Amino acid sequence: MIKSGGWLMLPIILCSVLALAIVLERFWTLRPNRIAPKNLLAEVWAWIRGNELTAERMKQLRTTTPLGKILAAGLSNSKYGRDIMKESIQEVASHVIHEMERYLNTLGTIALITPLLGLLGTVIGMIKVFTAIMIQGTGNASVLAGGISEALITTAAGLSVAIPTLIFHRLFQRKIDELVIHMEQEAVKLVDVFHGDRGKEEPAGTSGD
Repeated sequence: MIKSGGWLMLPIILCSVLALAIVLERFWTLRPNRIAPKNLLAEVWAWIRGNELTAERMKQLRTTTPLGKILAAGLSNSKYGRDIMKESIQEVASHVIHEMERYLNTLGTIALITPLLGLLGTVIGMIKVFTAIMIQGTGNASVLAGGISEALITTAAGLSVAIPTLIFHRLFQRKIDELVIHMEQEAVKLVDVFHGDRGKEEPAGTSGD
């Protein structure tokens, strides 16, 4: 089937391998417990209340998870006021989001170009069919069938790669949006603890831990 599809099957297959690698990597990387553990803010708040937020724990917080990196940026600048604390959180968050969106542009590009590659294969196959008709007439059925087969196979292959790739691209975008909302809520709670109306009260959602 690959041979019948012609040389355009090669870039389509390469696109499928690359898309599969990106999907597997993003599934592993964008696990919620790796990006934004649910009990992380409660743990940080326990350190703060017990005066146990040492430099070693700040380093651990900054390097373990993306949410920890955001919270560590806020804690490091909490003494400079609410605005500075929020700015530092937003700056680090922008880098974290950029890392979370890594390879998604490539995945979207694959979803876009593979149908075009299939369409190009269709066009080339039909050109072969009409060229054969011009040269040999309509009597040679095998030549006509070969050109039509090439056209149909590349189209089917391109769509077979593009459809699941587009689905995963949308899925990862939705997953990132949900993680970003969760991290934003946790960061807001941290800012409110230091500079909000709640003062030094326990952040919402951390009681009973």
